[in-house]
Amino acid sequence: MNVLSLFTGAGGLDLGLQAAGFEIAGCIERDRDCCDTIAINTSWTLVEKGDIEALDPAATLDELGLRAGDVTLLAGGPPCQPFSKSGQWLRGTTARMSDPRARTLHAYFEMLEAALPRIMLLENVKGLVARPRQGTPEEQALDLLHSLLAQINDRHGTSYRASILHIDAADLGVPQRRERVFVVAERDGRDMQAPAPSYGRRASKGSPRGTTAWDAIGDLDGEAWDSSLTPTGAWADLLSSIPEGHNYLHHTRKRDGEPLFGWRTKYWSFLLKLAKDRPSWTIQAEPGPATGPFHWRSRRLSVREMARLQTFPDDHCFSGSCRSAHRQVGNAVPVALGEAMGLEIRRQLLGDDPGRSATTIPALRNDCPPAEVPGPVPPAYLELRGDHHDHPGSGEGPGATKLRQAARS
Repeated sequence: MNVLSLFTGAGGLDLGLQAAGFEIAGCIERDRDCCDTIAINTSWTLVEKGDIEALDPAATLDELGLRAGDVTLLAGGPPCQPFSKSGQWLRGTTARMSDPRARTLHAYFEMLEAALPRIMLLENVKGLVARPRQGTPEEQALDLLHSLLAQINDRHGTSYRASILHIDAADLGVPQRRERVFVVAERDGRDMQAPAPSYGRRASKGSPRGTTAWDAIGDLDGEAWDSSLTPTGAWADLLSSIPEGHNYLHHTRKRDGEPLFGWRTKYWSFLLKLAKDRPSWTIQAEPGPATGPFHWRSRRLSVREMARLQTFPDDHCFSGSCRSAHRQVGNAVPVALGEAMGLEIRRQLLGDDPGRSATTIPALRNDCPPAEVPGPVPPAYLELRGDHHDHPGSGEGPGATKLRQAARS
């Protein structure tokens, strides 16, 4: 059972697939720091020229000693920025297939056609398969997925058919709420179902409770931390007044704090904090100074803490600057999610039930302390108290309004 990995990044998905029993036959990645991360942590083979958009797929297979049909699993997550939720919130829409970065989807399917793997696995944000609320003449990614698979089937006599699986990583034991879409297609047309929740409230009776942030990083907690983790920026001192598990919405007229902001006038990750007794919020790849999730002690998370929440092993090192390491961790698929998907692919599509669950999930702890007590709002921010306007609704925010005004002018 081998894997050809595309957009390998720091290797989260592939470490999980390897833990599920697959062998990594080759990796394609163009980011230099990611390539160094792979090189120092694994013995996987990296394709020499890692820009998938510039590669000749047939020559790449030849470089790896592979022929069409040799690959069991083609796996990867093309860059998700064209379909991101943050872009949708900010501008009322996303560039989607008109974004030049969406070209990576075509590159993925060009490699699929050259390799003709037994199974394809494509990971992305939910926006990949979402349709806009209002009609648009632009090509949508979901339509493109089905069209490209149909074309490959016509040319090669295969029967690839996309199964669209919506998964929250926390349901499978990852200590993080991370909603993603997996597109799976098997060469002979077999469908795949999403793995059933095995942790938390949505799991069957008798299943383990959800894995929490404390389970993952509680042993790293302490009252002292490196000064580089101290928040900066205009909102840094307000963070301590927000309770665990909350964000800036605590300081709106609909919640218990001071009326400092309008309801939903900021993006959801603004001043967002972890709660010890719940899964982490989604780890971000390139956050601004006020973008969470922040630690319950009102500081930034360390790279190692973020890696734990992404279920990377502690001996997995990240090459490059701290910012680069943060980006690598935030862009990764949680290792345990990759393992859970690999095990499910074995069960459902390869007829090879491993008879076990994921091994890369943190152990559950029973020593979670009480929540931190939030502090008062610093006087400087009390000047913001007032009757603030709420966000007018999806697609009606300031960013979307500016775009419409620019289009009219």
